[in-house]
Amino acid sequence: MAAEHAITVTERLTPADLDRAAELLRAGALVAFPTETVYGLGADATNEAAVAAIFAAKARPRFNPLIIHVIDEAMARRLVIFDGRAAALAQHFWPGPLTLVLPRAPGCPIPLLASAGLDSLAVRVPGHPLPRALIRAVGRPIAAPSANRSGRVSPTTAEHVLDELDGRIAAVLDGGPCRVGVESTVIDLTGPLAALLRPGGVAAEAIEETIGPLDRAPASEGAPRSPGLLASHYAPALPVRLEARTVHPGEALLAFGPRAPRGAKQVRWLSRKGDLAEAAVNLFAALRALDRPDFTAIAVMPIPEHGLGLAINDRLRRAAVRSA
Repeated sequence: MAAEHAITVTERLTPADLDRAAELLRAGALVAFPTETVYGLGADATNEAAVAAIFAAKARPRFNPLIIHVIDEAMARRLVIFDGRAAALAQHFWPGPLTLVLPRAPGCPIPLLASAGLDSLAVRVPGHPLPRALIRAVGRPIAAPSANRSGRVSPTTAEHVLDELDGRIAAVLDGGPCRVGVESTVIDLTGPLAALLRPGGVAAEAIEETIGPLDRAPASEGAPRSPGLLASHYAPALPVRLEARTVHPGEALLAFGPRAPRGAKQVRWLSRKGDLAEAAVNLFAALRALDRPDFTAIAVMPIPEHGLGLAINDRLRRAAVRSA
């Protein structure tokens, strides 16, 4: 169920707007909304046809699982089996940008399509008030990957969503720019050693302070246990060149830190102060702004490999695969 053009509900959301969005979701339609990380493309997670519509709208491979958004730990426990590590992480980081991959609970109402047929499920409690209000209004978990075409740059504004999905979805709730700017951290707790599947809005170091060491080895080949693990992902149309200390003719530059090499056709700063949190917020919007046919490529200055820098570099490496 999609509108010819998506209905855009602006930032001053009324209770009637929220009720209408919830009604659309309960009817099986797709509604995009902001989270603290990026904009998500929401569907009733218990409705297999609605979940299938997410894959169709995004042109997303069916082997790539979705994240299920819930209102609290109690709702999560109706879907997945918690252990002590999950309980500790939920207490410390929920609501917030942390996704946990856990074994499905007996009688889990989420169709296997949402988890790509796996015996595990990815769940999180969003910290943004709008999706929390929406989950309450719907009364069901909401499946919500990023609201963009599969493999493309993730959206951090309602305008980005419309650029990608207008005509494929029913509505967009405009909550302004996203606060964090990169997707949630994903931790796999299905094995004896917790594994970092995707760095994101919660630093891996903070997670290790809570539950001990993480397995940080790259995910093994086969069906991914989490979104965001495909080799080519978050990709603009232009080639992306990493660790750039000089600029080649025709390139645009994604800059970080107080000084940038000369010669770029255009420069977008992730953070002049070298602030990783600011860089994360600006990352996807800057990639979109530089993804223009009048440039030959996007050169990216080095980003420190710690804290949110892990998440930023993960997205940039996947964006660069297309040009490798």
